[in-house]
Amino acid sequence: MLLVAGLWLLLRKGPTPEERERARRHFLSHSGRVVDGMLLDICEVEVAAKTKNGPSRTLTMLLYSYRIGGVDYESSQDVTDLLKVVDAAQVRAGFPCSARYQPGNPQNSIVVAEQWSGLRAGLPVLPVFDDPDPIDKSHLEVLRPGRG
Repeated sequence: MLLVAGLWLLLRKGPTPEERERARRHFLSHSGRVVDGMLLDICEVEVAAKTKNGPSRTLTMLLYSYRIGGVDYESSQDVTDLLKVVDAAQVRAGFPCSARYQPGNPQNSIVVAEQWSGLRAGLPVLPVFDDPDPIDKSHLEVLRPGRG
């Protein structure tokens, strides 16, 4: 029995890097704390092929920053597999976002997951008033006694 369990542990196939990343995003989207952040950039990075004759890959990276407890963090997230959730053409540097991070390990963070997105559609639009009430300045016209 012990021999079978040992062989199973040695020969079992572990999760792929894609499966581990998907599990990390799932964990953070369901249990991570939310903090305000700022989008820094979105860029494409060319990655060399894993094998000599294999094709190279282009990764879409989302760069962002956030602050927790007075400490500034800058991070990136590979959103290549999430392009159905993220429209890369709509991501603008300098726009606010929300990031989810793991308490006790704040450098483990995400901005986008399959079930959650910290990206915002745009900057908030403030209401415009057509005819605001004039400001009462009558108190400025009255001189205070003793002030000439």
